[in-house]
Amino acid sequence: MIPWLEPDDPFPPTSKALKQPNGLLAAGADLTPARLIEAYSHGIFPWFNADEPVLWWSPDPRMVLFPAELNVSRSLKKVIRNREYEVRLDTVFTRVMHGCAQPRDGQSGTWISPLMMDAYSQLHSMGVAHSAETWIDGKLAGGLYGIALGRMFYGESMFTEVTNASKIAFVHLVWQLKRWGFGLIDCQMKTEHLGRFGAREIPRGDFMRRVSKLIQYSPTPTPWRFDPDIKLELEADA
Repeated sequence: MIPWLEPDDPFPPTSKALKQPNGLLAAGADLTPARLIEAYSHGIFPWFNADEPVLWWSPDPRMVLFPAELNVSRSLKKVIRNREYEVRLDTVFTRVMHGCAQPRDGQSGTWISPLMMDAYSQLHSMGVAHSAETWIDGKLAGGLYGIALGRMFYGESMFTEVTNASKIAFVHLVWQLKRWGFGLIDCQMKTEHLGRFGAREIPRGDFMRRVSKLIQYSPTPTPWRFDPDIKLELEADA
């Protein structure tokens, strides 16, 4: 059994999370900015369907990407050398969330409900939630969004309308985060897609120790913007 949280209840220790389903910790409470920031600060994130109560998770092990360990495939490097795209940060956060909310192939629904979009849009207005975007021919082609606390980034979701568009945004974001001194990117659950970028699993205890240190840094000034030479550096590396 997992506890039901009232609005003022604290989260239980992450060590109390279930093993099956992996990481389910609690239900209830709300998605206020304060509650969400508290959750991410303790290695907890919300994930639930629109017809479910708010569910809180902290899986063990945890899938993460160390920015210095980013792996870019040879084929993607060729795409990055193509100059027919533009990358931006924080220019259309809500549109990126709407893109991520579209059902995937073979799925009939999405966990990014209007409730979630409203909650994370509030965090974006506070400079806590951010989007990375790929633009092609003046149109939003793909991107991703996530949460930043100190020098810790928590990836949430990505979408693409054009092949490789979300990957382009992701690679540029990781390089920019590395420049800013971010120490870790939370990928939450294990996927082959993120594994190909160099993400790997670490024990939850190790993850929590790193989070507790990284969130103590001062926030990166907002609005976020890519360094002007970030694309040139990536092309040189490619």
